[in-house]
Amino acid sequence: MSLTATQKKQYRTIGHSLNPIVTVAGNGLSEGVQLEVDRALEDHELIKVKFSVGDRTVKKALTRELCEQVQAELVQEIGNIALIYRAAEEPDPRLSNLLR
Repeated sequence: MSLTATQKKQYRTIGHSLNPIVTVAGNGLSEGVQLEVDRALEDHELIKVKFSVGDRTVKKALTRELCEQVQAELVQEIGNIALIYRAAEEPDPRLSNLLR
């Protein structure tokens, strides 16, 4: 499900105005965090996740692991915020950040 450069640019533009929906903190990628990210991706398709962990390498590893677990594509990573995308099976135009 690799995104093209044009798609990534379009999603970064949309993601600029979004606020983080989920925060990953000291407990790491718990089951609750994974379920919430999965639910948010199914509803919104494009979401921001905030990582409140101290080390840069740990943050990058957690970002990759989260994307693998929820089968999402990393669009952009700036500072403590990751913008991730996964196409919904049945997108809801009222909730999807891509269809608004």
